[in-house]
Amino acid sequence: MVNKKDTQSPPDGKDKATQRLNQVSSHLSAEKPEQSKTKAQTARLPADHSDVLGQIATLRKIAVTPNPNHRGYVRQKQAGKLWVRERIEQLLDPGSFAEIGSVSGTVTWKKTAPMREEPVSFTPSNNIQGAGMLRGRKVLLTADDFSIRSGHADGASAGKTVYVEKLAIALRVPVVKLVDGSSGGGSVTTIKKEGWSYLPHVAPFKPVIEQLNMGIPNLGAVVGPAIGLGAARVVSCHFSVMAADIGALFNAGPKVVEGATFEEGLDFQDLGGPTVHCMNGTIDNLAANEAECYEQIRTVLGYLPNSGSEAPPIVACNDPIDREDISLRSIIPRRQARMYNPRTIITSVVDQGSWFEIGALWGRTAIGGLARLGGHPVGVISLNCEVNGGALDAAGSQKLTRLLKMCDVMNLPILQFLDVPGYAIGTVAERTATMRWGVELAKTYYTTTVPIFNVVTRRVFGVAGGVMLGSRDPVMQVAWPSGQWGSLPLEGGIEVGHRHELREAEKIGKKEERYKELEEEYLRLMNPVRTANAFGVEEIIDPKDTRQVCCSWAAHIYEVLMKERLSDRACGKIHPSFA
Repeated sequence: MVNKKDTQSPPDGKDKATQRLNQVSSHLSAEKPEQSKTKAQTARLPADHSDVLGQIATLRKIAVTPNPNHRGYVRQKQAGKLWVRERIEQLLDPGSFAEIGSVSGTVTWKKTAPMREEPVSFTPSNNIQGAGMLRGRKVLLTADDFSIRSGHADGASAGKTVYVEKLAIALRVPVVKLVDGSSGGGSVTTIKKEGWSYLPHVAPFKPVIEQLNMGIPNLGAVVGPAIGLGAARVVSCHFSVMAADIGALFNAGPKVVEGATFEEGLDFQDLGGPTVHCMNGTIDNLAANEAECYEQIRTVLGYLPNSGSEAPPIVACNDPIDREDISLRSIIPRRQARMYNPRTIITSVVDQGSWFEIGALWGRTAIGGLARLGGHPVGVISLNCEVNGGALDAAGSQKLTRLLKMCDVMNLPILQFLDVPGYAIGTVAERTATMRWGVELAKTYYTTTVPIFNVVTRRVFGVAGGVMLGSRDPVMQVAWPSGQWGSLPLEGGIEVGHRHELREAEKIGKKEERYKELEEEYLRLMNPVRTANAFGVEEIIDPKDTRQVCCSWAAHIYEVLMKERLSDRACGKIHPSFA
């Protein structure tokens, strides 16, 4: 008899696999209560992520809604200043602002469910960043919110500022900076907040320097107290302007100054108001108020490209390029000692309404600015014979150096009206390092490469005249019949060159007579036609034709030479530098 157990066959591999799958299935189906609860809660979260979108909408609404009970906002209004969001609306084209980092800041959250929360309070970052349109052109904007910790770092998101500076380089887009506070600069409260003290690195400056040299326009406005880092950011711009009614700029505020230098009772205006910094060249221009600051920024941007890889924007011109001005024939007095208004010449030659002066309140021996010739943007340089006889001093040299560098990185050709008796002389000139800054100007003339066209209206003397006249080869220039040039002006030059002869004449009482004879002889020999006879000057033109000559030059630069210049920059053949 055969045992059944003995005859039962062992399970095969297929049966073992089936058993194993059943075991795994039983484990998976026996879920823990907590896991089932979590899955149920997850299933109840909206599929369209409206919960997250709602949080973002709430935070954005808080950020853009002013709180009239907030101490900082009240202080802002009492000071006569616009709130930061109002400034953005006033500056940019309507409805064009797109914020970057719109919900960055400090949030207090309230838990409403195991996986849900809602914001109950929000302090936005005190530096607003974003993109917008400025008269139809895209710009990046950074604006301080002084109402939150006076713009200090303990109320800022430092990463935002650095990001936007880098973004400007990547996109080749101009940057506008509205400074009211320290722009994320340091405060001792940061140490308390973080729990440790830090080495004060200035992270945003590396990309800023790169922007400046790339010719990406940096335009800044001081619309409140610009302190420390805020001051440095606006001063570093290609162009800066200060609101006269609310602007001030300083390295440290009155309280810090009082503790360091014992200067007591200073207010913002005493320490660094417009009468300080718009007169010493720290800030380029002065504006009556915020609205005028923004209008100046719009105007300057209209002359500039988006970056140095582009040509400046050409606009339609309704002013005839062959317009003549007969009055220019008599604007230069025949008597050399008499003065005239050089701005009259500038406004006569350039397109009507296009002259924009930069730095009118400082370095007043020199005049500089932007204009158009037949719709083509140009930089304009002139000497100012109404101040110190037009002799170029240290401040004037600094102003022209800055303008030359800006024109070079922006690809702006330069038109010069030359009436320069030389560098300033005397004890004040020596004490203010006139030659030092004059040589710096000379270096800039010879290291920049942007085309220059000279109109010699009267005097060209000495090292200063030689530098301004001859920094390009070949020289492109014309002269007026009022031109007078040489190593030294006759005043003083005759005394030096004929010292012995005049001394002998003085012994017999005929010094004045001999001096007059020498002066008349030199004036005869200095007839500009004699210089033209020797091809010492290429062409003497009728002053009334100056506009037509200059417009033809500008048109040729833009039509022919600008393409070559942009190509040279792109392949690294030339390297314009502002900083």
